[in-house]
Amino acid sequence: MAALAAATALLGGGLYANANAASVQSDPSSSASPSDPGSSTPSTPGSTSPSTSRSPSPSNPVPTNTVGTGTSVSDVVDAANAFLDTLDDDQQADVLLDFTQANATAWSNETCGATCRVGIELSTLSDTQLTAAKAVVEAATGTGSDTGYDQISQILAADDVLGETDTSYGSGNYYLAFLGAPSTSGTWQLHFGGDQLAVNLTYKDGEVEGATPYFAGVEPTSWTDDGTTYAPLSGMHDGMESMLEGLTDDELSEAELSDSTTDVVLGPDEDGDFPDTKEGLAVSELTDDQQQLVLDAITLWVEAADDTTAASTLSTYKSELDDTYISYSGTTALDTAGDYVRIDGPGVWIEFSVKDGVVDTSQLNYSTVYRDHDTDYGGEFSFS
Repeated sequence: MAALAAATALLGGGLYANANAASVQSDPSSSASPSDPGSSTPSTPGSTSPSTSRSPSPSNPVPTNTVGTGTSVSDVVDAANAFLDTLDDDQQADVLLDFTQANATAWSNETCGATCRVGIELSTLSDTQLTAAKAVVEAATGTGSDTGYDQISQILAADDVLGETDTSYGSGNYYLAFLGAPSTSGTWQLHFGGDQLAVNLTYKDGEVEGATPYFAGVEPTSWTDDGTTYAPLSGMHDGMESMLEGLTDDELSEAELSDSTTDVVLGPDEDGDFPDTKEGLAVSELTDDQQQLVLDAITLWVEAADDTTAASTLSTYKSELDDTYISYSGTTALDTAGDYVRIDGPGVWIEFSVKDGVVDTSQLNYSTVYRDHDTDYGGEFSFS
């Protein structure tokens, strides 16, 4: 299938490395010329105007269990600098932007291109540049199956499947930006996404300060190519379904929301709008086994980030389970448009929504968003 080949050209294959990549350590707020890899050019959504268009070259179908490298922050910075070394001055100016609220929140689940996103569009990159761009995303995300880098690869492949029917979709329509200069000292963000994905990883002084918001969607929810079936959000779906199936009838009644929910509540442009009051069933009322099902469900989202960050974050969310709530609307099978489930804790916020397909209304569309009450965008902005 051509769609899978195109996605593999973007995110498959071996890790690009450049041991001689220049180190970028400048302060994100400092000014420099666009030709300097450490420059940060102010930007607003829609300011990116790629001047060339080059489709990714085909290769092999997306492999099963293509995983991230599990590297350190310094490796992410090295990969970022190696990518910058492949770009000309104008391209660097598209990639290196200021870490402002406007740039950080410029993500969407719409096919709105550069009008709602910042960064450089993947379809404008050469094969070498695409390989280097992929290396950045790979180095920064998790190594699990159907999570982290593996999930990202499959989501882009699903977008190429949609692109065979509607040309406004495709893995080439994704954007990569560095908000602030990539560095192991200072604050910056890896900003990557398109209509079915938003990755926002914020780094501060060599550590991951925030791994959210993370948006993931998929349509079709599964497909088969060359005898292999791909279903990038199936683990998340099954984790939420198992969590709900573990509840008694009385507990389900307490967890059910009074109003139906047809989409994620805290999607794009809804930053900081967490409800004042938590709804649903308190996890503190559940047995140890039921609480484990909640934690198992949370794990699938936390593992979008690199392995070290995921382990630390999951430990925090586990300690907060007694103050966490679960809720749902629709059916608990999560197989009908309008089915919805939420996990809301002191830190964690996860939503999973089932909708009718956008391109093919005879199929379903899964959408999910993972946020953190305190560390969205590294906690750098106040939305109250």
